[in-house]
Amino acid sequence: MEDYTVEEKDSFTVVGIGTELKSHYTDFAGINKEKSDFWQTLTQAGRLDALKAIATNDYMLAVNEAVNNKMMHYAGVITEATLPEATRVIHFPKGEYLIVKGEAETADELHHTLTDIAFGQVLPELGDFAYVGGPNASVEMGVQNGRVYGEMWIPIVKK
Repeated sequence: MEDYTVEEKDSFTVVGIGTELKSHYTDFAGINKEKSDFWQTLTQAGRLDALKAIATNDYMLAVNEAVNNKMMHYAGVITEATLPEATRVIHFPKGEYLIVKGEAETADELHHTLTDIAFGQVLPELGDFAYVGGPNASVEMGVQNGRVYGEMWIPIVKK
């Protein structure tokens, strides 16, 4: 089994810039390409730097959330500040979270890997808990020994 824990987290707020994912929810290759293209566009436009400037820490979050029956994906930071170009303020509730840790060569690879492990391996085997929706986030926390490391945060409830 992968490196994971269940932890209590205080509520927190993420300010994000988002996009609607158009691929079918089972088309993982299509979803991953849309996410990668979105992050590349944000980086080239300097919009990630604007987000980082208002962050309360060095974490960069890739947030997935269903909004009005649409699959949304956001680049975000934890903050109480606002940003004119932000498209959503995302509130994560206080409660228990599945935390999956990992590392990868790139931030993009980290986000895809953590999402695949959390939803494809850990959640299906997590007998006492269930994910019942709400925002979830892949969190890029830093670089160590040339590799990007981070965690996936998924709010869960006891069954």
